[in-house]
Amino acid sequence: MGSDELRVEHDDRVVTITLDRPADQNRLTRDVLLGLQQIVDRLGGDDEVQAVILTGTGREFFSMGILNPTVRASYTKEQILELVRIANRLYDAIEALPQIVIAALNGAARAGAAELSLACDIRLAAAHAAFALPEALWGGFPGAGGPVRLPAIVGRARALELICTGRAVDAGEMERLGLVLAVHSADRLLPEARALAARIGASGPLATRGAKRITNARMVSGFTAARTLSDALRHALEWSRDIDEGMAAHRDGRPARFVGR
Repeated sequence: MGSDELRVEHDDRVVTITLDRPADQNRLTRDVLLGLQQIVDRLGGDDEVQAVILTGTGREFFSMGILNPTVRASYTKEQILELVRIANRLYDAIEALPQIVIAALNGAARAGAAELSLACDIRLAAAHAAFALPEALWGGFPGAGGPVRLPAIVGRARALELICTGRAVDAGEMERLGLVLAVHSADRLLPEARALAARIGASGPLATRGAKRITNARMVSGFTAARTLSDALRHALEWSRDIDEGMAAHRDGRPARFVGR
């Protein structure tokens, strides 16, 4: 498993997956998303691995995400919606993995990458890391599970505030909100993530896998309805005037004039 853009390391019962595109801010391209899907599909049937760590190369970005106004300009609307569908399929599969998945946020997690981290079971952050869902500033909303998963983690009101303002939160606030379990210095982040994963891996597989199944089952009915609504609204959003205005305003360096259509 793995590629030039995705490094996969095995250590006893722990697998570490590293987004390895530092020259492109560890962006989640179509190929990276599909590569991750292949890795996740194999992990789903792996009875030996009990914990998975997902992190990025370097210190600046865990990942800048999938799309921003600059990247969007190179895609058609159909291609954008295909990327969103690919991301949703992957993130749902990560959440459904039998293993405990730990996101080690080594830098900024933005947009689709922030949503990727929300699909993980546990998040840890480097002291300089940040988290942001900036889509509303561009006239859209997070389409890869952000509005579905975030309220269960930080509460409905805070989730709406973060999504509807697009503001970034630093590592300290992430910890206060419960968005991350702990904050570590940059040089300790990965060792601490691996230590936690090793402790999980040393526990009984029936216990850890069973606990995850139960916690997921508690949320599944509401999740399914919310994801279905998210997909429908995200498709409609792509063909709205506001999304085009948001991209144009970003390109022109001016405030957007949204009209709600």
